[in-house]
Amino acid sequence: MIELKNITKSYARGRVKAVDDLSLKTEPGEIFGFIGPNGAGKTTTIKMITGILTPDTGSVTVGGTDMLAEPVKAKRLIGYVPDSHDVFDRLKGIEYLNFIGDVYGVPEKERRERIEKHLAMFEIADAAGELVRSYSHGMKQKLTLTGALIHKPPLWLLDEPLTGLDPKSALALKEEMRAHCREGNTVFFSTHILEVAERLCDRIGIIYKGKLAAVGTMDSLRTGEKDATLEQIFFELTE
Repeated sequence: MIELKNITKSYARGRVKAVDDLSLKTEPGEIFGFIGPNGAGKTTTIKMITGILTPDTGSVTVGGTDMLAEPVKAKRLIGYVPDSHDVFDRLKGIEYLNFIGDVYGVPEKERRERIEKHLAMFEIADAAGELVRSYSHGMKQKLTLTGALIHKPPLWLLDEPLTGLDPKSALALKEEMRAHCREGNTVFFSTHILEVAERLCDRIGIIYKGKLAAVGTMDSLRTGEKDATLEQIFFELTE
């Protein structure tokens, strides 16, 4: 579903290399966890996958579509939740969701059903008629998640999606992620909650100082102790 070939991204006129010659491929039907310390390059990588940032070198392909050559086609395959909550504060929740539905051309019947499902799942249906500016951090996260799922994209690209969610909503989201992948779709998400990544992911990539330090299943990442936790593996590779 995602194929990154030797992507590099620098800032400060090339003095700071945020992502350094990174290559990675994910498969349909898998939950892929992307972890690393703050500043390791996670969000920069995700923004290059979405097309928000353009790599200095290398290529990004989503569902067989080159992001640089056919950006609109590639972006239609993605449901993206950023690590910030920059939602249109002067819209009501339901207006924001309908705007997203319009952007992706979701038919009215399907749109209504999906909005109702996810507003109920995240328990924010009662707030849908309120201005987004009145929402709490967690409510904005739930609204952003709902908006990302309206068009049923084959790729969910989620940057710290569990941040701000209460335990019930976090559980519901994880169940949705599993169900999504059972249908042959892909979830690519970053998280600092290593226990969640260990339990939930089919494969995990660890990025450190812009480079991919390791990638694989938990069993393949355990090069030493067979019972090593992801936390132990993570600190061995990043310290």
